[in-house]
Order: sequence, then C-alpha cells, then structure tokens
Amino acid sequence: MFKLSDKLSAHEATQLSPITLAFIGDAVYTLYVREKLVFQKDEKGGELNKKTSAVVKATAQSEFVLKLLPLLTAEESAIFRRGRNAKKGTKAKSATVAEYNNSTGFEALIGYLYVTGNIERIDYLLSENIQ
Repeated sequence: MFKLSDKLSAHEATQLSPITLAFIGDAVYTLYVREKLVFQKDEKGGELNKKTSAVVKATAQSEFVLKLLPLLTAEESAIFRRGRNAKKGTKAKSATVAEYNNSTGFEALIGYLYVTGNIERIDYLLSENIQ
C-alpha cells in the first residue's frame, strides 16, 4: 500500500522517465510556491493564483534554473539534462522551445529530489525564488 512518506532510492528514481519525474516535480513546485505565498500573506484566491502562475510558468522556471545550475551537484545536473533533453508530447503555449526544455529539466530535478526524500535540498534550492 502506498503512503505519502514512501520514497525511492536514487537508483530507482533514475529508472523513472524524466517526463515522469517532471510530472511529479511540477506538482511539488506548484505546491511549494502556493504554500510559500500563503504563509507570507493572507490574500484572496485570485491574487494567489495570479502570483503562483507568474512563478510556475515555463519562462520563469527557465530563468530560475539557469541561476541554479552552478549550485547543482553532478548528479542533479545529470537529472536536469535528462529532463531538458527528453522528448515531450506537448509544447509550451507562451515559452520558447529552449525555455520549455529548461523548465522540464527543472521540474524533473524537483521531482527526483522529492521522490528520493531530499526535501531539505528542495528547500535550499528554492528558498530564494519566491518573493
């Protein structure tokens, strides 16, 4: 039976497709952004949604991950590259191909860190992104 606290080993996580890692990473990142905004200030739902969308869109993720690259370990960089270079079934609506690829790599990295239980590392990498 699955429990929210279940985690994968690094080896098991690297066996997942980068698109699967990006799928979970997208959800984790969106939740992180939403929680941080709610904890900063009690605002109406519409305003929170607008602020969340501005941070989680592909163009913003791409810009942010380029700043993060020097902080990544070799293992994290490899996960990012796998996600960035993965074949995607969809295209971004308002981002360039490069921005969309970078955002997928970013989401794959966040997904990998999450499924392996590296919550502290996620906190460290994301701590300065949401204003």
